[in-house]
Amino acid sequence: MIELLQEELFQLALVAALLVGLCAPAVGTFIVQRRLALLGDGIGHVALTGVALGFLTGTAPVLTAVIVSIIGAVAIELVRARGRTSGDVALALLFYGGIAGGVMLMGIAPGGSNAKLNSYLFGAIASVTPEDIWVIAMLAVAVIGVVVVFGRELFVLCQDEEMARASGLPVRFLSLLIAITAALTVVIAMRVVGLLLVSALMVIPVATSQQLTRGFRTTMGLAMLFGVLASVGGLLASTFSTKVPPGAAIVLLALAGFVLALGVGKFVRRGRTQESSVTDRPQLRVEEVA
Repeated sequence: MIELLQEELFQLALVAALLVGLCAPAVGTFIVQRRLALLGDGIGHVALTGVALGFLTGTAPVLTAVIVSIIGAVAIELVRARGRTSGDVALALLFYGGIAGGVMLMGIAPGGSNAKLNSYLFGAIASVTPEDIWVIAMLAVAVIGVVVVFGRELFVLCQDEEMARASGLPVRFLSLLIAITAALTVVIAMRVVGLLLVSALMVIPVATSQQLTRGFRTTMGLAMLFGVLASVGGLLASTFSTKVPPGAAIVLLALAGFVLALGVGKFVRRGRTQESSVTDRPQLRVEEVA
């Protein structure tokens, strides 16, 4: 294990796994709370078009993926807010258009091949370069910065949009901020778990944490811990066995944690029910946002 830590490729992959494990559940907490769990999937499909556009224009695929993902995220939020199309239909449009656009652009790109999309569709953490780490790190700082600075306002928005509007909060701005932050998170994670699986790392750790906690901040913190454990565990599994795909291993470990939390959560909730019946006092649920 010590020899493994001294290898540069493993060090780069480990840093990428840690950053993704922290960012994806942090943003996912707001997405799940707002009942937009499939938003990451929709943006992931749109990001595929951005990746293919990078190959077509000869520029960095990560950069074009960021731009296209942000445009797609903003578009779906505007459509959802105006109510012209329901949220699930707008997500479906992103799904189909993103995949079709990515395959089409890659097909007409000079020397393009759909096989080149595989590392972005399913992740290729072992091939992460120092340049990738710098990009991932900068995007991760931006994502965590948004969560830290606007965490309270985003919590109110995700709990009740009408209450947020009545409180004078800039609902449109905050809604767009969530969408853009989700887009950045998708791009951060696409080299680790892949665009087709990125949404799982944004949702599953949060769902796991919700089985064990009730407070918002506690849920987010525990979800980030679960995300890191799944990311690092999947990386180690793929390192010790070359036949294990890292992206799939990360998601399956996250799912295993959710199944385990289901059983543990029953005992946790039973203990809380008994304690509540004894104390007969209301529980404070927003302590974590203060």
